[in-house]
Amino acid sequence: MAKKLISVTVNGRVHEKAVEPRTLLIHFLREELNLTGAHIGCETSHCGACTVDVDGQSVKSCTHLAVQCDGGQVDTVEGLAQGGVLHAVQEGFYKEHGLQCGFCTPGMLMRAARFLQENPSPSEDEIRMGLSGNLCRCTGYQNIIKAVQYAAKKLQEQAATA
Repeated sequence: MAKKLISVTVNGRVHEKAVEPRTLLIHFLREELNLTGAHIGCETSHCGACTVDVDGQSVKSCTHLAVQCDGGQVDTVEGLAQGGVLHAVQEGFYKEHGLQCGFCTPGMLMRAARFLQENPSPSEDEIRMGLSGNLCRCTGYQNIIKAVQYAAKKLQEQAATA
């Protein structure tokens, strides 16, 4: 199968790579770019462990082709913290004990960060709905909800002082 040259900006850095057209984004990120934060879970887009942002949208990278990102912007959990400072959702998960085993955490963080851009002041029910495409088998979700609430409050405070 002939490879296709793609150019994709990942976490602010441009990468040009030749990939097979059938290469999934998750494999491109993990195997070609050595970005292993996004996890391979169900491989059917049900669990959300592989969630990343593509051009400002949450995407399950286990069912998204790398060639679909040609010319686009991909953000992964590795790019969430900036300048050594945790993103508000990362801090929230830390402060509110939003993780246990950690397998779902990268996808949860990415979805939560995008969700809070879409809805900066969500209710608990809205948070639950906003994260409903990402599954966690360990936490029971309550501390994840608290972590997102923490992050929402912190982001609102940051916006007010900016």
